[in-house]
Amino acid sequence: MQPADYCDSNLTTTLTALEAGTLTSEALTQALLDRIAERNPAINAVVTMQAESALARARQADHDRAAGQVWGPLHGIPMTIKDGFEVLGMVTASGSPSLKQYQPKENAVAVQRLIDAGAIIVGKTNVPLYCGDFQSYNAVYGTTNNPWDTSRSPGGSSGGAAAALAAGMTLAELGSDIGGSIRNPAHFCGVYGHKPSQGIVPTRGHIPGPPGTKGQTDMVVAGPMARSAADLRLLLDVLAGPDALDDEGWQLDLPDCRWEADEFRVLCWFDDPTCPIDTGYRTQLRNAASALRGMGATVTDTPPDELQLSQYYPLYMRLLAGVMGGGLPANLFKQMQWAARIGKLTGKTRPDTVPGYAAAATQSHREWLRDNELRHRLRHQWQTLFESYDVVLMPVTPTAAMPHQQAGNLFKRRIQVDGVSRPYADNMAWVAPATLLHLPATVAPIGVADNLPVGVQIVGPYLHDKRTIRAAELLQQTIDQVA
Repeated sequence: MQPADYCDSNLTTTLTALEAGTLTSEALTQALLDRIAERNPAINAVVTMQAESALARARQADHDRAAGQVWGPLHGIPMTIKDGFEVLGMVTASGSPSLKQYQPKENAVAVQRLIDAGAIIVGKTNVPLYCGDFQSYNAVYGTTNNPWDTSRSPGGSSGGAAAALAAGMTLAELGSDIGGSIRNPAHFCGVYGHKPSQGIVPTRGHIPGPPGTKGQTDMVVAGPMARSAADLRLLLDVLAGPDALDDEGWQLDLPDCRWEADEFRVLCWFDDPTCPIDTGYRTQLRNAASALRGMGATVTDTPPDELQLSQYYPLYMRLLAGVMGGGLPANLFKQMQWAARIGKLTGKTRPDTVPGYAAAATQSHREWLRDNELRHRLRHQWQTLFESYDVVLMPVTPTAAMPHQQAGNLFKRRIQVDGVSRPYADNMAWVAPATLLHLPATVAPIGVADNLPVGVQIVGPYLHDKRTIRAAELLQQTIDQVA
């Protein structure tokens, strides 16, 4: 293989070549930089670069490897980083014109862990304004296109990350997720993404919140994106662990999972009246379930009656709005309070409407505590559910990658599901349960619908991240065999 061939490969293959000496980190990094120069103009996924420092670090990686000094499990691997994460020496704008000159004084915790493991940061990838959309465009860097069809979105907010992976412009990525921001782009671009269990990967150094934020925000996670399920496992092992405030008091030991397919009990939840999905997408989801059944897994096609998105989606939206409301400027918060009062007078209280969202964004702590208790009751219900099933297969969004649409706000936009107009916010409905309940969720590509890639969301018990990744690995085996 030539160095350029590894730009389209996985970490395992690439690391094996580096260790064997048949590939150098300098040659690989240069090949990746050449690939970015070739393909990025049409896609606009990589928005800032540090080419010279990356090549210098690659040369040092080769020198140290030759001397028997291995930095870590990612020694000499070039990669990009989502622009929501602070990287020392690089602008971290998070899509905001107010931050277009902001250079952090230290790396985000997760970024530092990748560097300590031997990764080489070559550039940063695009996001929407403050990582707050299902598309990736902003006034600083413009619009990122989907490599499969440049008239369509790569998703958001880790859209630049997913597009770079799909186009062979990076070997791995670091994403973040509160509204499907890892899962949505992985699904739209045909790559792998993992939303970890809540709290196992530090998010300090992620924007939002504002630069300098120290706390862990409710439901926000950081996690890996890659081109294989095995790569997700490798990256998660690098990323997971307590932040500095906690590392003297607790350790993390995620249960491993190397099961074969016949050890899995799989529940399929593909349909719900709250959020219908495209027929072509449903067909691919069923094919994925059939593939696992053909490998020996026990697959249940009908979910229990209590699994209804109406139990999770509105509650999730209220708690999500509460997170967003905490960062609003005082004047905007007052406007939200006014909109909430109007909503109560007019009966518009659903959290996927402007008045309902405003009410949730300005809720009292007493109201939040009540919703949080509801959340934990549902967590206990799912703990019981996982006594009967090992993983739950679900859609990611209602459709494959949608056409670019940047007019209007998120509450006015629409998507087409089997020709029927649906709310743009439906893109969050199927990711809501795992986010709300702090559960791990892996997205794996499962095929093509209407000439666009689609993925399945694999949800598992809290802290059983490697179980959902293993299920994705088994699906990848079947897809590779078909290909």
